[in-house]
Amino acid sequence: MTATTNGTQASATGVVHPLDPATPAEFEAGRQILERAGVLTPTARFSYYGLEEPPKAEVLAHQPGSPVERRLRALLVDIVSGALTDAVVSVTGESVVHSRNVDPVTEGQFPILNIEFERAEQIVHADEGWRAAMARRGLTDISKIRACPLTSGNYELEGESGRRIVRVLAFVHESPEDLAWAHPVDGIAAYVDLVEGRVLKLIDELDMPIPAESGDYNDPEVRGPERTSLRPIEITQPEGVSFTLDGYALEWENWSLRIGFDQREGLTLHQISLDDDGERRPVIYRASVPEMVVPYGDPGPFRYWQNYFDTGEYLFGKFVNSLELGCDCLGEITYLDATIPGDDGVTTQVKNAICIHEEDHGVLWKHTDMFSGSIETRRQRRLVISCFATIGNYDYGFYWYFYLDGKIELEIKLTGILFTSAYRGKEYPYATEVAPGLGAPGHQHLFSARLDMMVDGLENAVEEIDVHGLPIGPENPRGNAITRSITRVTRESEGARLADTNRGRVWRVINTKKRNRFDEPVAWTLHPQPAPTLIADPESPLAQRAGFATRQLWVTRYDPAERYSAGDFVNQHPGGAGLPAFVAADRDVDGTDIVLWHTFGPTHFPRPEDWPVMPVEHCGFELKPSGFFGRNPTLDVPRSTSHDCHHH
Repeated sequence: MTATTNGTQASATGVVHPLDPATPAEFEAGRQILERAGVLTPTARFSYYGLEEPPKAEVLAHQPGSPVERRLRALLVDIVSGALTDAVVSVTGESVVHSRNVDPVTEGQFPILNIEFERAEQIVHADEGWRAAMARRGLTDISKIRACPLTSGNYELEGESGRRIVRVLAFVHESPEDLAWAHPVDGIAAYVDLVEGRVLKLIDELDMPIPAESGDYNDPEVRGPERTSLRPIEITQPEGVSFTLDGYALEWENWSLRIGFDQREGLTLHQISLDDDGERRPVIYRASVPEMVVPYGDPGPFRYWQNYFDTGEYLFGKFVNSLELGCDCLGEITYLDATIPGDDGVTTQVKNAICIHEEDHGVLWKHTDMFSGSIETRRQRRLVISCFATIGNYDYGFYWYFYLDGKIELEIKLTGILFTSAYRGKEYPYATEVAPGLGAPGHQHLFSARLDMMVDGLENAVEEIDVHGLPIGPENPRGNAITRSITRVTRESEGARLADTNRGRVWRVINTKKRNRFDEPVAWTLHPQPAPTLIADPESPLAQRAGFATRQLWVTRYDPAERYSAGDFVNQHPGGAGLPAFVAADRDVDGTDIVLWHTFGPTHFPRPEDWPVMPVEHCGFELKPSGFFGRNPTLDVPRSTSHDCHHH
């Protein structure tokens, strides 16, 4: 990731802040240190390579211009032996700080390497059993068959323990322009050992016709004639933007924050604060989406294992898009690039990976007073920080919004292509027919946001708030009372919570030491969107690995080692890692340094309208100040200067 730094003294490593994303020079220096130490061998490849962020206390104590120690974490896979090494290297200290072997049986595998996607296809193309199964289906031109390698999960199947495995489904790709997802070869799956380079097992239990209808949405015969009725919309800011970007430090209106990027998590935000009458008040120390799982609901013998942890198994940030002005981002745009290490540790730059801009967002507040005759309207505006990543068939946009009234919102936009199957008929209730003979199984997209809260300081606590009525009685004679119940979360064992839309349930993060002018704790409130948690059976292997997705909220005490919702090594993990393991310690979370983990996302039973490319689906959550300010913080927003707005 690259950005411009203005007037700030840089350290010897070229960075000015402990949270600045790692640079190409740092990645290269770390690679050389690992190689000299013998940790990086000729057959080892980088499954993950990224900044090892310092603990929070060190970052908060950092002073501008002071030395910055820089460490990188590397997850190395030996592609010949399958050995796994977890190492931390100090770039500034020019040494390997930590290195250990990871047991794949008890701890799981590292994320998929780029080269393993191509290797998996080569393995199945060379397998006689797989070729015979394709030939029986009339597919003799192997070059037109795309092998789709998918993470295997952990089902304790015979002969799989300790192996590095993917499970492979197939699609027909008739031409370079063809949409392969439109032509699944169903009823067959190959279980592939990536280290030994062979098919361990072939599941071939059902011959289904291969759907023939084209899904090429760029083909005029598929899409029809393009519309000619849409007129251009131009967004301009003649006087320039209202925000400033100094390196990775961003300021807009009363907001200040730092932007980060990680190969695994993608876009990260740090040290989010609000200026209140000259006082910079912290709100969130770190905000990210460290995990998501996409569980599919087809229980068939060749698809039951189909569920993907797109962050922990594939690395979201590795597949970040290069955004295009006028297509992905509209208006006056500032971009940041992303540095992505490859399997060999050598980096590439993704241009315009992060988009920063302002948007008009309708009316902020308005009133026409019946007594004074006053008519006042103010326009809402928001700062947008966004990126897009493509993981296989799906495309995900991450949009962080900051509003004039102090609200923070995360919106995730889901689009791309449905993962398809052959349609087995209406008697098979696990999929929708989206084209003749083409099915799309029901599934979920469950994201986990990690919100390292810092509301006016580190002494925070969580309150669960429900609204409800009261029975008719002496204090409520007409039965119209509306009140609230407040439940304090004091320990981690109490912090795994479910949403309840019938009670308007929200979670309020308070500062236990700071009070507002009404003698109430200053606070921010998390407003969840209504959606199911993980639907899979609680005893299923999937639920054991995706424990984070069984609750909408988790509250943990801050620990720098607890960074990922499903644990460090998600791929083929036996289960129980991540949040269920974190909260087992049952630490005190009342008036201390706490982290909120919020699960959200849609349950998607596809529609024909989702094919051949899916219109954007939206999900997310909001964080709102609740007594953080003593009154509406936008009273100082001026009237619009637009020539179209006539003031009375």
